[in-house]
Parts: sequence; structure tokens; C-alpha cells
Amino acid sequence: MAYKYKPNKGIAKRVRVTKTGKIKHRHEKNSHLRSGRTSKTKRHLGRPGVLHEGLARNFRRLLGLSKLKPAQVEHERQVAEKQGAGAETK
Repeated sequence: MAYKYKPNKGIAKRVRVTKTGKIKHRHEKNSHLRSGRTSKTKRHLGRPGVLHEGLARNFRRLLGLSKLKPAQVEHERQVAEKQGAGAETK
């Protein structure tokens, strides 16, 4: 019997994958003791962060996503086809 891949559910609950394959997450240090932080810091901590590509690669593997950036790869392929078609008509 073959092994059935099981994605990491803990990571799946904590992050979201964008169309281009980036990993969005909530910031840490945001639950209590916020009074000592500046307004700018609190504002930035409230917005979702984007994981660096090195870590995002590991997270995509744990989530079971095989392609690096599926939507972006498809878009670049379509743009290349359009540019190739435009060059042929000239």
C-alpha cells in the first residue's frame, strides 16, 4: 500500500497562500503588553506579513504544494506567448 501524503494541519491553519505562491502570516508579539510599543509598530503588527522565500519554500513543502508559484508561472507563460505572437506579425 502506498504512503498517503498528509499536509501539516498546524501550518495550514496559521498561514494563507496567495495566488503567486507567497505565504502570508499573522505577526507575533501582538497579544498583550502592547502599551510600550509605538503606534507605528502596533499598526504594522496588525497587518499580515509575508514570509521570506527561504522559509516559504519549506512551508510550501509542508503544505503539499508542489509548484513554487503556480499562478505566476502560468501568467508569465501567457505573456511570453503574446510577445511571441506580436513579434511574428511584424
